[in-house]
Amino acid sequence: MRALVPQPQVRALVSPILQSPTPFLIKKGILRLIEPADADLRHLIGQILAGKYAKPFVIDDGRKRSLHFSLAHVQSAMRIEDPFALELAYTRKMMAFLLFLPDPKQILLIGLGGGSLAKYCYRHLPQARITSVEINREVIAFRDLFEVPPDDPRFRVVHADAVAYLGDSVANGAEPADAILLDGYDHHGITPGFYDQAFYVNLRRRLAAEGVMVANLSGERAEYQAHLALMREVFENRVLLLDVAGVKNKVAFAFNSDNFHRHFSTRANARLN
Repeated sequence: MRALVPQPQVRALVSPILQSPTPFLIKKGILRLIEPADADLRHLIGQILAGKYAKPFVIDDGRKRSLHFSLAHVQSAMRIEDPFALELAYTRKMMAFLLFLPDPKQILLIGLGGGSLAKYCYRHLPQARITSVEINREVIAFRDLFEVPPDDPRFRVVHADAVAYLGDSVANGAEPADAILLDGYDHHGITPGFYDQAFYVNLRRRLAAEGVMVANLSGERAEYQAHLALMREVFENRVLLLDVAGVKNKVAFAFNSDNFHRHFSTRANARLN
């Protein structure tokens, strides 16, 4: 049995942030990069335009602050005047798990991004303890920019590989989560390590008896359908798939128990759709 390795203080991961007016015609505002002050900005911008820049970056247009892995896609967005609001439609759909589970005590987030889900849960679910697991140290380095709360007794950000973290936490008998929100992406799409039956088995094992797992599914249809097939197999077809208005994302709700029907009403169904 492997022991959980103590995690370093996440604040120590913060790196220098280089900022410059954006040179992109389609994205105006301020560009922020995790780079030293003397970095070759022209070269870095060329890498971003070519889709070869290896780190996340942030564009701030004065109204909205967006986290990117490429110019083509927004990973996370924050409304500057209301940083705890859920700016992107798929995040609002994911929080619909509260229709089934209105009073979660333990929430596990896989993927931090700009912290939209973490911040919303922290503000609106004061009874919940929240853990967010994020593998990318540069993403974590932007947490202050996105006004992610500091770690405290009921909220923490863990710098770890979610696949290994889940396996260790299950093996060591970690407290079950009432809700697990799965939103882990890299430059190419859904994190490759998630495409594994063992990963979804561990997700289910980590859930409380009446728990729910919620997954953001985006990208190519064949890719998210493969993940959906694993969810349906592991959760014995107790999976609800919903469209997200105006975008290509889908959101899947997977239930650990048949009893979720008790929490699901005609009114809730209408609100979800």
